[in-house]
Amino acid sequence: MRGNFSAQAQQKTARPQGTRISGAVRCGRRTKDLVRRLQRGQIAVIDHVDLDSVGAQALVDAGVAAVVNLSPSISGRYPNRGPSVLLQNGVPLYDAPEPDLMDEIDEGTPLEIVNGALKQFGAKLAQAELQTPAIVTRKLAESRKNLDSELQIFAQNTLDYASRELSQLLAPVQPPPARVSLRGRHALIVVRGEGYRKDLDIIRSYLHEKRPVLIAVDGGADALLDLGLKPDVIIGDMDSVSDAALKSGAQIIVHTYADGRESPALKRVEALGVEHDTFSVPGTSEDAAMLFAFEHGAELIVAVGTHSNLYDFLDKGRSGMASTLLVRMRIGSRLVDARGVSKLYTPGKQGWAIGLVLVAGVLLLAVVVQSSEPLQDWFGMLGNGLRLKLLEWRFLGRG
Repeated sequence: MRGNFSAQAQQKTARPQGTRISGAVRCGRRTKDLVRRLQRGQIAVIDHVDLDSVGAQALVDAGVAAVVNLSPSISGRYPNRGPSVLLQNGVPLYDAPEPDLMDEIDEGTPLEIVNGALKQFGAKLAQAELQTPAIVTRKLAESRKNLDSELQIFAQNTLDYASRELSQLLAPVQPPPARVSLRGRHALIVVRGEGYRKDLDIIRSYLHEKRPVLIAVDGGADALLDLGLKPDVIIGDMDSVSDAALKSGAQIIVHTYADGRESPALKRVEALGVEHDTFSVPGTSEDAAMLFAFEHGAELIVAVGTHSNLYDFLDKGRSGMASTLLVRMRIGSRLVDARGVSKLYTPGKQGWAIGLVLVAGVLLLAVVVQSSEPLQDWFGMLGNGLRLKLLEWRFLGRG
């Protein structure tokens, strides 16, 4: 996402300052928790510095009428993609950097936005700034100037962490037993990262043909269920997965802290009465999922929606990616990252292109035949031969 908007996108997202938006309001400081409570047509009030693309897409999918952010949607630290996702989907975004305002809003009741003024029961609560395509484009351009310094800080943090924790990160790990055998099989690891839905849709034929073991990381379980696929394993800190997914019958593995701290996820799964295992390993839950598949002998590990670059980790609020680099090096050639495959390959477009080539070939052949008497005679003989053969088949069939 480069922050540039086409004329069509600008027309879709532009709204006159006098536009009035009204709807029941839902508030939440954690966007991924809030989206589970949102209903279509409601106004979402969030507190999300540098809104990321995954959070923004979840708001779009919830069908919100508008989003009010009580923190800067683009702080200028790096070019985050969330605001562009909202605007390109026609969802108005307002910035009102007053975090304490969330405590003053009466949740569940109507909120009005008129000329940027946030009103409830006729009283003005605050003044917000509509984030237009022009404003977002300008802010993203300014934030790109900070990329070099952010990259240096990120790289240094990665190296520092790796040097301190190298022995721990490379130590042998003992994952819990796998309920479904992975040895010699393919494993598909699904993370609810950017573009995961399109990528999953593209590899449907692979899923049907190879029947890989389906390993979901947190909310990736709901992504699979939405496609009618049941995860075999759900692993993570369980902060963005639904209760329905946790009760789907999958093997539940809580990723616990390597330093022995108690994981909040344990309390949640225990409260649900769900049978579970624990896996204590440094790094992210994605790293834990890859190590789980690797240590259990998966022949190939296919990853969808995983976080693997500077933007991803800054979106997640992480200052480095030492564990991810080392885990990927450890797994080596067994790992295939399918992220972004939908940008490379689109079945509909490919079928249309093949059809166009075939039509062009037929037309070219027709032109050549029309201009060549020998070819006309040859095709005439071929046609007569085929007709004679058909008559022979019919005669023999009657006999």
